[in-house]
Amino acid sequence: MITVRRSEERGGGDFGWLNTRHTFSFDSYYDARHMHFRSLRVINEDRVQPAQGFPFHPHRDMEIITYLLEGALEHKDSLGTGSMIRPGDGQRMTAGRGIQHSEFNPSPTEPVHLLQIWILPNQKGLEPSYEQKSFPETEKQGKLRLIASPDGKDGSVTIHQDASLYVTLLAPDQEVTHTLPAGRYAWLQVAKGSVELNGNMLEPGDGAALSAEQKLVIRSVTDAEILLFDLA
Repeated sequence: MITVRRSEERGGGDFGWLNTRHTFSFDSYYDARHMHFRSLRVINEDRVQPAQGFPFHPHRDMEIITYLLEGALEHKDSLGTGSMIRPGDGQRMTAGRGIQHSEFNPSPTEPVHLLQIWILPNQKGLEPSYEQKSFPETEKQGKLRLIASPDGKDGSVTIHQDASLYVTLLAPDQEVTHTLPAGRYAWLQVAKGSVELNGNMLEPGDGAALSAEQKLVIRSVTDAEILLFDLA
């Protein structure tokens, strides 16, 4: 079964410095029909204006992944981490028993476009930690590149949940497939471009929840960037 979550149905709004769209209930946006999907709790598509950002704020008991689509984002946290996140990077922060962080667009002229992803951890009270790796475009073009997993497989960042995140870049008419074992679920998020998923047309910002689907066939209509979550 495939359930499509259209881009225009998402919550969020335009706050001047931030334009945000929430796939699932978040902050002041609440929809009992869209609280989460399996362990996937948040997919926020954010556009942050130049020289703006999120000041220091706390999190706990969450696996937080930041995925950049355009621009650069400066990250600082209470662990003493200072880093610049750029398109192609895989970044994971385990909030665990408590962490504070800030995210800031350092450019004086260019906005930053990102996906903020939260995954519920497999246990509470974990030791807070941070991890960031770069995944070149060549590793994602025309194939599903694993960038986050529970065991750090294939050089991916490690998350504390039975969930795997793949990313692919597709040229028009390219196709990738993914097999879901029995009892597994998937969420596909279109970051850029248009694709066809098992016969369903998806546009930028659209998402799709998949259950009892053994094989996923993703075919691009235009140049596209896709995130695929394989979930318990």
